[in-house]
Amino acid sequence: MGFLNLFHLAFLAVSFFVSGALAAFGYTTSGNNFVIDAGSSNPLIFSVSKSSCDINSIKYRGTELQYSKQGTHIGSGLGKATVSVSQINGSSAKFIKVACVTSTLTHYMIVKEADSTIYMATYITAEPSIGELRFIARLLPDKLPSEYPYGEVSTTSGSSSTVEGSDVFVVNGQTRSKFYSSTRFIDEDSHCVYGGSDLMHVCVITPQQESSSGGPFFRDIDSNNAGGSTNLYNYMNSGHVQTEAYRMGLHGPYLMTFSRSGIPTRKSVDVSWFGELGVTGYVSDSQRGTVTGHASGIPSGFEGVVHWYNSAAQYWVKTASNGQFTSPKMKAGTYTMVLYQTEFKVATSTVTVSAGATTTANIASTFNTSHTTLFKIGEYDGQPTGFRNADKFLRMHPSDSRMSSWGPLTYTVGSSSLSDFPMAVFKSVNNPVTIKFNLGSAPSQATTLRIATTLSFAGARPQAVVNGWSAAAPAAPTKIDSRGVTRGAYRGYGEVYDVAVPAGKLVSGTNTITISALSGSSGATFLSPNFIFDAVELFY
Repeated sequence: MGFLNLFHLAFLAVSFFVSGALAAFGYTTSGNNFVIDAGSSNPLIFSVSKSSCDINSIKYRGTELQYSKQGTHIGSGLGKATVSVSQINGSSAKFIKVACVTSTLTHYMIVKEADSTIYMATYITAEPSIGELRFIARLLPDKLPSEYPYGEVSTTSGSSSTVEGSDVFVVNGQTRSKFYSSTRFIDEDSHCVYGGSDLMHVCVITPQQESSSGGPFFRDIDSNNAGGSTNLYNYMNSGHVQTEAYRMGLHGPYLMTFSRSGIPTRKSVDVSWFGELGVTGYVSDSQRGTVTGHASGIPSGFEGVVHWYNSAAQYWVKTASNGQFTSPKMKAGTYTMVLYQTEFKVATSTVTVSAGATTTANIASTFNTSHTTLFKIGEYDGQPTGFRNADKFLRMHPSDSRMSSWGPLTYTVGSSSLSDFPMAVFKSVNNPVTIKFNLGSAPSQATTLRIATTLSFAGARPQAVVNGWSAAAPAAPTKIDSRGVTRGAYRGYGEVYDVAVPAGKLVSGTNTITISALSGSSGATFLSPNFIFDAVELFY
């Protein structure tokens, strides 16, 4: 072999060595970007703008996944931020930390050596100007077209028309929206986008939502293949059916992980090392406490849920079958403690949590069922379970052709199926719902017609008429300035209306009750004032 050939091979070998060294764990600078290499066996390399904090390139296994026209970022992008990067040698691993600082927000992106994951946390002292706090990854739809866990219900690519606003569309004759990708906080595991011949999943996992708002049953957008980009979200707060004030402080840790070995789970996530990285607002386990106890009075067939909240944090846990529970590790402080049967609130108390300590606090249902029931439609579970279209509305618009007829419907006690009762009454669609029932004899005393609801839109509340007698109009509920059922939402303040029916208004034989949506507001079809049913009961 000639000298020049030997020299050429040697040069290639050196070049290969240098290239491999540059691809090792660490960070470099390229123009206006910091380039971070996770040093993982399935290589993850991404670029962060030094001026805006936008991620403008994500390469996994050598494949570019980042949408080119918009970045991956907090909100709609920070615009300008002070961006710094550093390497930290932790007790058991090495880390790269990117910190993006504005006057009211610090966003962290952290890579652990040999781990194809971007760990994140976002610290805020004020709500972002766009009115919501979200992380959004804008990825390439030709590489990651599919969504998990709900599939195409939130894929709006290829839409032929718009149904409502700028977020509900028709695709192949079916209504689709990014809102239909949501999962209750208490049920969240991982949500992902995926695809490619070299099948890869990109997933967001949030181990806890202590600084978010809305409680255990809140749900928000998780993913959306919008055509131009496939978007993957972590919504930390928003005005989407907002029921409590936003919380400041540290949101996270949360993470975006890249996988070729299936779908990762929340149980597999370890962020115990986060306290080593100097993240503002991070509270270590040693500074936290727990609550343990027993929840009683939840009937068989219902799920017991315990929820703690104050202005700084929120937590929850499902009870064991015997009612026992232990909270997650909580920040020290005094909390309101709530017990739900499934999602229906049945008890409230307070508890104080101390750092490094376990507090015992039992809680018992105070929901009174000691009465004689003449009929009950549905169950007090805080959901429209079993009612017409309740099995569909989370994943499609109420106008969808797959929906059963909304009516107006008539429900006959004793012969109708539960699905003959509508999950919601819309002022301009199916107003009123009629209930017919027979009594062997008329009660001699006054009775109570209880109408439990889960969510009101545009001030709607139930107006009852019993055998021609009109009950007093109830006061308007607390306004939630957000669309509900059309976006697949049902969880609001859960108003319960008790209508006192005077003696003599019920008769022996056939009785008729109508329940209409009462509101001074108006609207077209499914955006007309409406409310969602939880249960309806007549008792004395």
